Amino acid sequence: MIAVPLLSTFFQRGAFVANDVLMTSHALVGYSIGLIGMILVKILAPGFYARQDIRTPVKIGIVTLIATQMMNAVFIGWIAHAGLALSIGLGACLNSAILFYFLRKKGIYQPEPGWTMYFIKVGLAVAALAMTLWFGMGSEQSWLTGTGWVRISRLTMLVTGGVFVYFAVLAVLGFRPKDFSRHAIS
Repeated sequence: MIAVPLLSTFFQRGAFVANDVLMTSHALVGYSIGLIGMILVKILAPGFYARQDIRTPVKIGIVTLIATQMMNAVFIGWIAHAGLALSIGLGACLNSAILFYFLRKKGIYQPEPGWTMYFIKVGLAVAALAMTLWFGMGSEQSWLTGTGWVRISRLTMLVTGGVFVYFAVLAVLGFRPKDFSRHAIS
């Protein structure tokens, strides 16, 4: 949501100009799509390793690698360098989705009651956070033409506002800090 504000604030100076910020932001958005997938792979794959099943994650990894290369071929012609980042991100999501499917299919993982509502509530808070960041950042051009300290103060206010909205929505939905412990879900 805030690729341009982040990149312009941290990197736009000297030889790294506004166009570099815009081009880098395209790749950052592509990578961000796969962030949850990459995290989930690190969480889900050990479920197989704990059962001495190394083959399943490797096979899924090979399928993911092939799918990622096919996406590279499609996306590079369409969105250039950002296509590489997007294909890697989507490949991570595919990898985690297949891992999750097989964990469920083999009976290794069975979600406990309450997880669906938990994710719905967190999803609503994330949506509110995203809207706050999107509308709060203003135009990309204002970030590209602003000075360093102005960008720093704006980014600080933007992130602080986003954090406030996120936790306020969670509070309205009934979350309390103890709900984020793994024992609170059961």
